[in-house]
Amino acid sequence: MLTRRTFIKTSSALAAPLILSPAAFAAARRAAPNARLGIGLIGCGKRMFEMIGEFLNAEDVQILAVCDVDTTRRDHAKSLVDKKYGNTDCKTFVDYHELLAFPGIDAVVIATPDHWHINQVMDAAAAGKDIYCEKPLTLNLRECKLMIDTVRKHKRIFQTGSQQRTEYDGKFRKAVEYLRNGKIGDVLTVHVGVGPSSKWCDLGEEAMEAGLDWDKWLGPAPKRPYHSTLSPRGIHTHYPKWRDYREYSGGTLTDMGAHNFDIAQWGLDMDKSGPVEVLPPKDEKASFGATLIYKNGTRVIHGGPDGTTFTGTRGVLHVFRDHLLSIPDGILKAELKDSDIHLPKVPSHIRNWLDSVASRNLPECDVETGCRSIACAHLCNQAYWHRRPLKWDPEKWEFPGDAEANGWRDYQRREGFGLPKA
Repeated sequence: MLTRRTFIKTSSALAAPLILSPAAFAAARRAAPNARLGIGLIGCGKRMFEMIGEFLNAEDVQILAVCDVDTTRRDHAKSLVDKKYGNTDCKTFVDYHELLAFPGIDAVVIATPDHWHINQVMDAAAAGKDIYCEKPLTLNLRECKLMIDTVRKHKRIFQTGSQQRTEYDGKFRKAVEYLRNGKIGDVLTVHVGVGPSSKWCDLGEEAMEAGLDWDKWLGPAPKRPYHSTLSPRGIHTHYPKWRDYREYSGGTLTDMGAHNFDIAQWGLDMDKSGPVEVLPPKDEKASFGATLIYKNGTRVIHGGPDGTTFTGTRGVLHVFRDHLLSIPDGILKAELKDSDIHLPKVPSHIRNWLDSVASRNLPECDVETGCRSIACAHLCNQAYWHRRPLKWDPEKWEFPGDAEANGWRDYQRREGFGLPKA
């Protein structure tokens, strides 16, 4: 069973440094640029509640505002912030545009469903905010290129929520160090063990959840009746199943694929590029087996045990959150030398972002890193949805000479929720 970090208990009131009212905070920021970082939270579901404790306990941060289309979740997030800071000043918003315009907001944390990310990232970048955005970063391939270009244009510090690179006792970093030092020889194949693709939403209609702005939840997605599977009632402690439906997500293939394809990309040293071809499985009904082919011939295959498995000319490395294994096992028993390649050790994923905001240096999982990784999962989805081989140009972000396939890179957004100007 796939696991995530243990749910962070956020309601304890620990000692904290002086907390200013939002108005006083904005004035202090203008007077002292090195003061605490003003943060706004966009999307207050389970994932945000897992992260919020680290932001609340950071002495160089103050959460000024929270935004969610559901009243219950929004008010719950506010209560956690107010209890921590000992006041009732945290502002609440239904519309994230209003949060972006609120004085004192320097940066935002985005943890909304996938189909909303591109709009919110583009608007936040244009508003001059630094950004932490949960993975998967995008719903499709075109959004990847747009997101990179917009963040670069506005010179924002952007961290993708791909914490496997920085956490889990350094297992993933160690695996990549052994790969970079050739300990399994030349990498021939990589198996990425994550679940299947998504399907079109076929849910029925339920009575509307009180206090939910359903139209804003849907946003760019097609209009459809409310169902609690998509936006659960109350404060939920599970990951909602909107991830199963194509209107909002690419399925587990993109949800956990954003993590495990990321390790494949990292291990292959492809953070600035990607595959050049994608093949569907031979069985037209198969939901696993899509294959990405890189310029050097390495193949990345969707399927296998949970995690990422690298097979080389001299051995195998398999890594996931609770284990790192090699065949033969002597590969990992041999310590790396000081003269070998060693990757920089960085702090926790959120702390890495906060430090990068202060230094203006790129964090571990910058926007391009995240978009390149999720593009691998999007390409696999195209192979399953259309069942034909595809050539891919990772530099131009297009299917060269293939007008039909290039039309699959994006979708028609609902009127009133089009893409912002970059």
